[in-house]
Amino acid sequence: MFFELNETQRLVQQAARSYAQKTLAPIAAGIDREGRFPREQLLELAELGLMGVNVPEEYGGAAAGAVAYSLAMMEIAQGCASTSVAMAVNNMVAETIVRFGTEAQKRKYVPEITSGRFEAASYGLSEPQGGSDAAALRTTARKDGSGWVLNGSKQWITSGDRAGVIVVWARSGDAGSKGISCFLVEPGLPGLHVGKHEDKMGLRGSTTVSLAFDDVHLKGSALMGAPGEGFVIAMTALDGGRIGIASQAVGIGTAALDAAVRYARERQAFGQPIANYQAIRFMLADVATELDAARLLALRAAALKEAGHRFTREASMAKLFASEKANRASDIAVQVHGGYGYIDEFPAERHYRDARVTTIYEGTSEVQRLVIAREILKD
Repeated sequence: MFFELNETQRLVQQAARSYAQKTLAPIAAGIDREGRFPREQLLELAELGLMGVNVPEEYGGAAAGAVAYSLAMMEIAQGCASTSVAMAVNNMVAETIVRFGTEAQKRKYVPEITSGRFEAASYGLSEPQGGSDAAALRTTARKDGSGWVLNGSKQWITSGDRAGVIVVWARSGDAGSKGISCFLVEPGLPGLHVGKHEDKMGLRGSTTVSLAFDDVHLKGSALMGAPGEGFVIAMTALDGGRIGIASQAVGIGTAALDAAVRYARERQAFGQPIANYQAIRFMLADVATELDAARLLALRAAALKEAGHRFTREASMAKLFASEKANRASDIAVQVHGGYGYIDEFPAERHYRDARVTTIYEGTSEVQRLVIAREILKD
């Protein structure tokens, strides 16, 4: 089968590629070393329409579709993985509010995300005692008149200190997945405390914090969806989010492969470029093949989503395969560089660090295998 992008998809891909290579790639190492949140770059991405690629135009989005979003994520992640994380979460939050929010919630929050007027948006599901077992969350939401009171804590919250809105899941009913509700929480509320910045192995330009809720009072309008519908909202958001992370992983892996190819052409050993040796060629060939397969898996899942079909299994397959192959690509890039791959003078070590978390966040590889097996057996 021949795959051809439509005009909109090509334009989005080209815009993302141009920005990633001309603007992000030259500063990515500095963002990483300094742990600098890329505020200016995120604003520029918003101006390009990349903060709401699959969001309707009436809410400030580009309405370009899920495939265009996947393509854009691959390009931005290839330029700077740290910047792509905030872009991924912003898009996921905006899409979630568009799908499940009231009209008032959509009008209030989504244009702020897509325009870049919000520095970022956040997704608050994971907790200190559990990430993979989302149905076991302990943060509570108690009804208080017409409003709600939140108590508990969240962990590993991307852009949690920068967000203009945080989607927060809390237990409003009995134990289990049916007792969870979803809320839109604004920063600065009394009782909402932001924890320290985690000193991470990679993606160091992306801030990751904990959040604590100590009798945080919310208006009734903060509830998104019906009471008890929160788990369904979370899983739906994660299905789409996994396409984003699969695409991010492809971008990081591609950047690692490109770095390895450049180095192999330039590095001389025993009188010739190391690219002439079969051992190096076979490694590069394997990585290129695996990343192409990962790219196709991500785009298949995105195409199913765009067409309105079920894509849970395909998103998990893409996320599992792409994240693991991105790690392999980054590992091989370091190996091809030899000792130079272990120092920050060359980008290979940054790609190695950035790729590692893709097998963990938005569902570990082990969780993806559980999802895939469940879907296969259900079919």
